[in-house]
Amino acid sequence: MMKTRNKTNCKAAMRMVKVLPFYFFTLLLFYVLSPLTATAQKYVGGDISLLPDYETAKAKFREPNGSTITGDMINYFKQQGWNAMRVRLFVDPSKAPEDHKKQGVRQDLEYVKALSKRIKDAGLSLLLDFHYSDTWTDPGQHSTPSGWTSSDPEELAATLYQYTKDCLNELIAAGVTPDFVQPGNEITYGMLWPTGHCYPSGANYGTGTFDNFAKYLSAGIKAIREVCPQAKIVLQTELSSMNNVFNFCRTLKRKEVTDFDVIGISYYPYFHGELSTLKSTLNGVGNIYPDKKIQIVETGYSHAYYPDDAKYPISKFPNWPATNAGQLQFTKDLIELLNTYENVDGLYWWFPEANEYNVNWQNAVTPSGWYNASLFDNQTGKAMQALYELKTFRGLVVGDANNDYLVDVADVVAIVNYILEKPAENFNQQAADANGDGTIDVGDVVSVVNIILGN
Repeated sequence: MMKTRNKTNCKAAMRMVKVLPFYFFTLLLFYVLSPLTATAQKYVGGDISLLPDYETAKAKFREPNGSTITGDMINYFKQQGWNAMRVRLFVDPSKAPEDHKKQGVRQDLEYVKALSKRIKDAGLSLLLDFHYSDTWTDPGQHSTPSGWTSSDPEELAATLYQYTKDCLNELIAAGVTPDFVQPGNEITYGMLWPTGHCYPSGANYGTGTFDNFAKYLSAGIKAIREVCPQAKIVLQTELSSMNNVFNFCRTLKRKEVTDFDVIGISYYPYFHGELSTLKSTLNGVGNIYPDKKIQIVETGYSHAYYPDDAKYPISKFPNWPATNAGQLQFTKDLIELLNTYENVDGLYWWFPEANEYNVNWQNAVTPSGWYNASLFDNQTGKAMQALYELKTFRGLVVGDANNDYLVDVADVVAIVNYILEKPAENFNQQAADANGDGTIDVGDVVSVVNIILGN
C-alpha cells in the first residue's frame, strides 16, 4: 500500500510542477514570508495496543462487503480519517496475573517502541498511556510495580520520575516522540497503591494520601516536560461517578497540580450511563478548567452480546441495540454531542482492533473472552460501520481540498487545478481556503504545504 501511495504522490508532485511554472517563485516566497493561519486540530482514533498480537496470530480483517483488507492496518485506519492512536505501557507485564495477561496485558517498552514507531511513521499523532504498574490500572486497582519495592513516597516519586524519563528517552532514540502523554491511567483514585490511594475529594484511603498521589503525579509531569516539552499532558479520569470527576478536578486545583493540558475522560454507556451524564460532565469540567482541552480517551459500545457486568441495562439505551446499527447510532449520537463543545478535541475508541476471526482458537489473542465492543466482528472479521463514522468527529479538515480526510500533495494539486479553473467534482472550497482569507489562491497552496510539512 505504501509503495502504491508513494508512486501516486510522486506523479501528483510532478503534475503540480508542470502546471505551476509561473507560481513557483511566488510559492517559495510565500513559504518563507507568510505565516500559517492557526486552525483547531481535532484528534480521532483508537487505543490499538493489541494490534501487533492480532497480526501475529493472523487475524483476518475484512471490509464490510467481505473483501480482505490488505496492507498495514494502521494505514487503513488512516485512510478512514483517523489521525491519532493511543498505546498503553506497563512497567513489567511479565509479572501481571495470568488472567490479566489473557485479557491483553503484555505491552512492555520494547513492544510499545515498535508499535509506536509504526504509528508515527504513518504520520499519525501518538498518545502514550503510562500505567505505572505491571498490570491494569483503573478505579478498582492501581498496584505499585513489583520492582518498585520502597514504600517511602519520596523514593517512589524519584523512581517514577526516572522511569518516565528513561522510557521517553528510549522512545525518542527509537524515532518516536509522543504528541500526548498520560502520566497514569484512570487516576481518579490515585496511583501506586497503597501509598498513593486516595479519594477524588482529597480524602485519604487507608494508608494512602492525596498528597502522595500528587507527589507521584507531579514527578511524572516533571519528567515529561523535561524530555518531551512539546507533548501535551493528559490527566485521565472516568465516569464511575460524575461527582468524582468534579471532585478530582477541584482537588487537583486545590493541591496546585495545574501543569497539564488536557483532561481525559473514559465513557462507556453500559458502565457510566446516558449521554446526558457525559454532557453534564463536559459542562462541569469546562467550568472548572476553561483553559484546558478535554478528550474522550476511552469509549466503546457493543455490536453484539451486551456486557454481563454492565451497570446500566440495555433497556436504558433503546436507540442503541447491541448490533452493528446500534453501535453506529451510538457513535453518531456521541459525536453529535462532542461537536457542540469547542474545547473537546479528542476521541479514541478503546480496543477497536479486537478480532479473533481466522485465529486458531487454541492460540486466541484474548483467551479470557471476546471483546464485542470492538470495530470488527470476531466471527466474520468484517469491519463495523462505526469505524467509518468516527472521522466525522474531525469536522472540517483544513487543507483537505479533495475530501479524503488526508492533507497531502493531492490537495495541493486539487487547489492548483481549482485556481486554473479545472476543479474536481469533490472539491471542498471551504477546506481549500486553508489560510481563511475567503479566497482560494496561491496563499492557500502555501498554507497546505505548511500543514503537510508540520509547520
